[in-house]
Amino acid sequence: MSSPTGPANGLPVRMPRPRQTGRHRRPEPAVAPEGAPALVLAVPGAPSAASRGLAEEIISIGRSELPGLDARIGFLEGDDDTEFPSLSGVLTAVATERVARADFARAAGHEVPAPIGPDAVVVPLLAGPDNGLLRRIRQALMDSSAAAELADVLGPHPLLAEGLHVRLSEAGLARADRARLFTVTTAADGIVLATTGGEEAVQAAGITGMLLAARLAVPVKAAALDQEGSVAAVAEQLRREGSTLLALAPYLIGPEAADGLLDTACKEADCATAEVLGAYGALGKLAVAQYAAALGITQDAAAH
Repeated sequence: MSSPTGPANGLPVRMPRPRQTGRHRRPEPAVAPEGAPALVLAVPGAPSAASRGLAEEIISIGRSELPGLDARIGFLEGDDDTEFPSLSGVLTAVATERVARADFARAAGHEVPAPIGPDAVVVPLLAGPDNGLLRRIRQALMDSSAAAELADVLGPHPLLAEGLHVRLSEAGLARADRARLFTVTTAADGIVLATTGGEEAVQAAGITGMLLAARLAVPVKAAALDQEGSVAAVAEQLRREGSTLLALAPYLIGPEAADGLLDTACKEADCATAEVLGAYGALGKLAVAQYAAALGITQDAAAH
C-alpha cells in the first residue's frame, strides 16, 4: 500500500539525515561561488589514457571537496585535435565560454554577477617544484587568450608524507600503523625519496622527507632521479650510516617522470621501490587548497 510520501512498490525511502547540532556537528562543505574561475589541472609528460584517468580521478575528488567547482584538464604536451587538449587550448576555451555565458545571460535579461578573479587558476600536477616544467606551464598561460593565474605545486605537505607512507606500506616496505604494533620483516630501515626537477626539487622533497621520517622512525634522504648517480650516492650514504635494507619512495605523481627513470634508479641503488603517488585521494584536496590559496579565499574542506 502506497503512502503520500512513499513509493507503491514497497521500496524503502531514503530520508535526509537530520543535521547534527552542537560541537560535534560536521561542517557543511563549502560551495564554489557563482562566477568563480575554473580550476585547470596542468598535466605534464606525454599524454596517455593512464595520465588522463589519473587526472580525472584527482579532479573528481576536487569537485567533491568544493561542489560547483568548474574543473578542467589541460595537457602540457597535448594537441587540441586529439583527446588530450593542450593547456593553452583549454585556457582559451575557458575564457571564451565565460564571455559567452555572460552575453547569453544579458541577452535573456538576467543579472550577470561580477566575475570573481581571473578566468582560470592553473594548478600544476606536480608534487614539488620543477623549474623546467613550470616555465613551460607559464608559457602555455601566455600563449592562451585567458587571464589565468598559476597556483603553487602541491608540496611539500604532510598529506604527501602520508601518501608516501601508504605507498610504502602497500609494497610491504613500511609498517602501515604509526604505533608499530606488528612486525613487517621487509620493512626498510632507510628511505631514498626520489624526485625530479633538480636541486630545488630535492630540497623541497627533503621537507616532506622529514615528515615521512617522523612517521616511520627511519632515516629518509632525498635524491634527484634526473641527475645521474644521485640516487645511488644517497643510497650509499644511508648504508654508510647504518641502514641495511633500503627502499625507494618516488616523490612523484607519475606523469612528470620519463619512462625508465625509476627502474634505472632502483637498479643503481640496489633497492626495492614503492609505487608513485598516483591518484592518492589527498591530491584532490591539495589541488583545491592551492586553487583557493591562489584566489585568497578560505576552503576549509581542502585544509583538512
